[in-house]
Amino acid sequence: MDSISTPVLLLLLALVCLFLTLSSRSKGRLPPGPRPLPLLGNLLQLRSQNMLTSLTKLSKKYGSVFTVHLGPRRVVVLSGYQTVKEALVDQAEEFSGRGDYPVFLNFTKGNGIAFSNGDRWKVLRRFSIQILRNFGMGKRSIEERILEEGSFLLAELRNTNGEPFDPTFFLSRSVSNIICSVLFGSRFDYEDKRLLTIISLINENFQIMSSPWGELYNLFPSLLDWVPGPHRRLFQNFGCVKDLIAHSVRDHQASLDPNSPRDFIDCFLTKMAQEKQDPLSHFYMDTLLMTTHNLLFGGTETVGTTLRFTFLVLMKYQEVQARIQEEIDRVVGRARLPALEDRTAMPYTDAVIHEVQRFADVIPMNLPHRVTQDTVFRGFLLPKGTDVITLLNTVHHDPTQFLTPREFNPEHFLDANRCFKKSPAFMPFSAAILQSFSLQPLGAPEDIDLTPLSSGLGNLPRPFQLRLRAR
Repeated sequence: MDSISTPVLLLLLALVCLFLTLSSRSKGRLPPGPRPLPLLGNLLQLRSQNMLTSLTKLSKKYGSVFTVHLGPRRVVVLSGYQTVKEALVDQAEEFSGRGDYPVFLNFTKGNGIAFSNGDRWKVLRRFSIQILRNFGMGKRSIEERILEEGSFLLAELRNTNGEPFDPTFFLSRSVSNIICSVLFGSRFDYEDKRLLTIISLINENFQIMSSPWGELYNLFPSLLDWVPGPHRRLFQNFGCVKDLIAHSVRDHQASLDPNSPRDFIDCFLTKMAQEKQDPLSHFYMDTLLMTTHNLLFGGTETVGTTLRFTFLVLMKYQEVQARIQEEIDRVVGRARLPALEDRTAMPYTDAVIHEVQRFADVIPMNLPHRVTQDTVFRGFLLPKGTDVITLLNTVHHDPTQFLTPREFNPEHFLDANRCFKKSPAFMPFSAAILQSFSLQPLGAPEDIDLTPLSSGLGNLPRPFQLRLRAR
């Protein structure tokens, strides 16, 4: 037996023992679900390339609350608007923990704002929200950053001169620059090597995590650590982004003025110095690097992906694009860029933005939650530490909430008391582009395919090119 197969065999035996041990423990009154196999769990029921589709099919058989085993890991799955609302809103505290997501856990080790738990998560969340607000998130100053970035983006788009182009990097650079200006204190030039590297690494990781390889790693992380494949680039890419952040942190340390913080990193470094003697402090270097990485990843990829879906939708539904442009011309005109405050006077544009988010479903399963205590939910008893997956696709396409759940229909959000979270960049960016240009597909609009290229961590739009016609 060669040197590689021996540790693999030992690892498999250890996992089987662990599975049998966990299975013998008290499970509370768990929801029903398919019977798992040792080690493999419910792999046979999840053998589809698209795990989201598999879990959605299981929800139709076992109900809106059911149990599955992702490899040796037991999770409870929630499906449908009412069920997810009861958990994440009505029992928010009980479901407030962060569950395991092995692709991220391998890198973060449970550190950072997105993947920590307990007091650390509460402290980091409170601190980060306060600092982001101080530097403009949710205030007018962030709008000024967005409008400035919008001007740079429009200039780049004009340079396409009506020729076909892929909008991915155009949008990613602009969106990333907004969060970069808050984290690092300034935006990057569009040709800056650091910005291009960050975007390239984040884009590639989002694609891998949304592929079957990413899903397989989340099922069997210990085994996949021994197997070659594209999933191995995930951790190399994560490490490269972390190194870029660390380089910026060292620059900040050399010029730090605690009395005049320039950005998020300065504020975090100052907090680290203040709590240096506190052995229970959650503010130390690795936490800074991981939190900055989490914010950079979330602020770059999800917004950029949603904007690409928006382009596809507006090209497919030309009447929607025309109606938005009519509203922009009437409310904003051509003398200035659209602003956040215009949103209340542009109900149709606002409804389209909400509907794109619902329809695109960029993060269809959300990141896993975890119950923080033994929790009674819908007649079941979920033991403390149980991981919970919420199928947001079933929320966004729930027929009890939307008239035509599987169709793109802005009427869902006209005169509707619904609130979807959205980045403040969506309105100014989308409206500014449509104020200046009409989006033209290279083929027939009806041939545009809005189904995702792949679905794992995220729903990825299919690659496309377009032309811009100046208005």
